[in-house]
Amino acid sequence: MDYDDDDIDELLELKQDETEQANEESDSNEEEIICEVDSSPIDEKNKNKIENYETDLELEDPEKFFTTGQEELYREACKLIGVIPVSYFIRNMEETYMNLNHHGLGPKGTKAIAVALVSNTTITRLELEDNWILEDGALSLMQMLHENYYIQELNVSGNHLDSKGAKIITDFLTENTSSLWSIQLAGNDFKDDTAPMFCNALTANYRIKVLDLSHNFFSEKGGEQLGQMLAFNEGLQTLDLSWNQLHLKGAVALSNSLRVNITLKTLNLSWNGFGNEGAQALGDALKINATLAYLDISSNHIYNDGAIKLGKGLEINETLRILKMSQNPVTMDGVLAMVMSVKRNPKSRLEEMDVSNVLVTEGFVKQLEGVFVVHPELDVLYGEVVGTISKTVSLPVAFNVIKAYVEKNKTNMLEFFKSINHLGTSKMPVAEFRKALTIQNKVHLNRPQIRELVKKLDPYETGIIDYR
Repeated sequence: MDYDDDDIDELLELKQDETEQANEESDSNEEEIICEVDSSPIDEKNKNKIENYETDLELEDPEKFFTTGQEELYREACKLIGVIPVSYFIRNMEETYMNLNHHGLGPKGTKAIAVALVSNTTITRLELEDNWILEDGALSLMQMLHENYYIQELNVSGNHLDSKGAKIITDFLTENTSSLWSIQLAGNDFKDDTAPMFCNALTANYRIKVLDLSHNFFSEKGGEQLGQMLAFNEGLQTLDLSWNQLHLKGAVALSNSLRVNITLKTLNLSWNGFGNEGAQALGDALKINATLAYLDISSNHIYNDGAIKLGKGLEINETLRILKMSQNPVTMDGVLAMVMSVKRNPKSRLEEMDVSNVLVTEGFVKQLEGVFVVHPELDVLYGEVVGTISKTVSLPVAFNVIKAYVEKNKTNMLEFFKSINHLGTSKMPVAEFRKALTIQNKVHLNRPQIRELVKKLDPYETGIIDYR
């Protein structure tokens, strides 16, 4: 059945009236409701919207959230638009996390979902990956977000949005009025013509903290525009530009932006063909940047010369913790140059260097031991050791070593772990945990054993060890 836009608009207006009435009744029963909104100045129109749609967030009883009639509204919208209701959506309307990935919604199904979400006050994370929502679906979602101030994370990756969809989304981001702080737009066929749109939108937008533009078609020209955006942006903390075609000019532009950017902490630039010159630009940026903690430049055609030049930045940098460099044509000599750069930096905070495709020798492993004396928190992930038979370290061996110690000393595992933590708590950062196990003299554990313990005690790679 074809839908009539007037019918849908009427449904939206009716639902908004119900929401406002519910909010007014809630206000009359409460002496004071405090709304936690951004303190940045906004115009009166947007301020009124926020007040109308955020007051229910402060009600402590989840059952008081205004969701009455949402299922009926959604079913009616589906009937008018001519789509089949999604049962999963109906069952989970009152949950905070809504995962509708791979549901085949299309633009019409997305519009029906958007109608129901206008007044929803519980969903904060919305996943809509791989639904062929196209530009019409993107428009419905952005119209919904003009009214909904509860959704904070949105994933619309793999939805064939193209340039028209990018225009709709960036126009919305330019307004900078929603509660959205994370948006995933991977694999949407964005090309260089969309880069200025993102540049304009994100230059002024300080609310978006996480942006994923991976698996698109940005080339050097687009990379230059995105670099310009990053230079002026004051909100982004995580940026994923992996699997594009930024090449040297894109690498230089982004590296130059890292010299002045003061908010970005996580940057994924893997699979972009930077080459040695791109690595050198990043190394120069690391000498100055004081915020970046995670950098992934895997699969970027970086050889030893590039690794050595990158190492010059590691010799000075005081904030980088994770460096991913696997699948580059770097040899053991290039890796050793980077590791020695870290050794010469007493203020280095590097915890992990991933060069897991590089073959090394026993001599290299021995040299690493000397580096670990200076930086016990560091772990270097390398490939096979040439000339030796690979032996897999069994996790129970590490635990058995500790178990034998605690039984001998009539204590327990938890007390042992607490004893190596100077804070005496049951949690500690991975780097501190690795350092503590390296410098303690109660039990002897080698690097592979410590690595396996970390994987066991932090299986989701949160960066925090919880050994309870």
